[in-house]
Amino acid sequence: MRKIIFNARASKKPVSATAITTLAAALAASFTVVVASPVLAQTVAEPKPVKLVSASSLKLAPGAPDRYMVVSGDTLWSLASKFLKDPYRWNELFKQNKDTIKNPNLIYPGQVLVLDRNGPSLGIETVKLEPREYAESLKKELWTVSPEAIAPFLSKPLVIEPGALDAAARVIGIQDNRVIAGAGDHIYVANVVQAQRDWQIFRLGEPLKDPETEAILGHEALYVGDARQLNEAKPADFLVKSTTQEVTANYYLLPAPKAEVVNYTPRAPQKEIRGRVVGLAGGVAYGGRNNVISVNKGKADGIELGHVLALDRAGDKVDDRYQGKTTPYQLPEQRNGLVFIFRTFEHVSYGLIMEAERPVQAGDSAHTP
Repeated sequence: MRKIIFNARASKKPVSATAITTLAAALAASFTVVVASPVLAQTVAEPKPVKLVSASSLKLAPGAPDRYMVVSGDTLWSLASKFLKDPYRWNELFKQNKDTIKNPNLIYPGQVLVLDRNGPSLGIETVKLEPREYAESLKKELWTVSPEAIAPFLSKPLVIEPGALDAAARVIGIQDNRVIAGAGDHIYVANVVQAQRDWQIFRLGEPLKDPETEAILGHEALYVGDARQLNEAKPADFLVKSTTQEVTANYYLLPAPKAEVVNYTPRAPQKEIRGRVVGLAGGVAYGGRNNVISVNKGKADGIELGHVLALDRAGDKVDDRYQGKTTPYQLPEQRNGLVFIFRTFEHVSYGLIMEAERPVQAGDSAHTP
């Protein structure tokens, strides 16, 4: 809105009150008229625009550094945790700084991240490291999360969808008519429809049940070992290369997939997702930071690689006994931590627990932060 200052002192001829009133009425429809008194006859400065901070604005982590040099062993998540209260919003910080951070997945050891606390804004400086051999060895971009924590889960089947094993390759015999086989032994496999050098042996674990509907989401595949196909006979001859336990008849084989470590920028889902923790890897009852969990939501529900879900601790059930009467109550859920999704199936996903204040267990809530 424009402002006009009408100064009574600036006019050489006396100006009547009627004239001022008439002028004000004529301009009121499109302007704001300010009448300056003789005492305040001075320039009125325009107010400075106020930057409104919404509830969803990025918040800095406590003790966020002004400058930080990236070192070997850092991950995108660990960097995000240093600067932001909500590490999964690292991508939002990147979007505000496209001039200096072309790709958040391409940050390297030796670069210095500079924080502008008025933004927040994040810039990058490159520092030459000495000696040169050390600098050359740090050219690899950072991983999103530690590859060692999730690599074993990327090359294993983990979840077998219902019906997927109807025609799968299966152990039907072991050399010398033995009951069990180990590393270095030969096994004979039926239903091999494609020739491939490397295979994985596994057995079916317990069915994965949806904590809410009790529906069978699939079966967990328990990794047993690796085998190499030696010929294309029927049944085919396989050499067991390594095992975690004995191999017996009716164990299954699947072609070994290529293990690709996830390197996506952590981000929250764009849609509202509410699911439950199905279980923890290894069959343990409780887990914490760097443990792998399964969630009853997958590709069909909008889950993507790199999504981060909030974990809420399931509320306990308590009985209120008072004056001879018992009333059951379900206590509310409490925020507990965050999980990074690194592998997805149709109706199940696997994620790495990045933060957890209390132990995570089956039945806990997993939802859009």
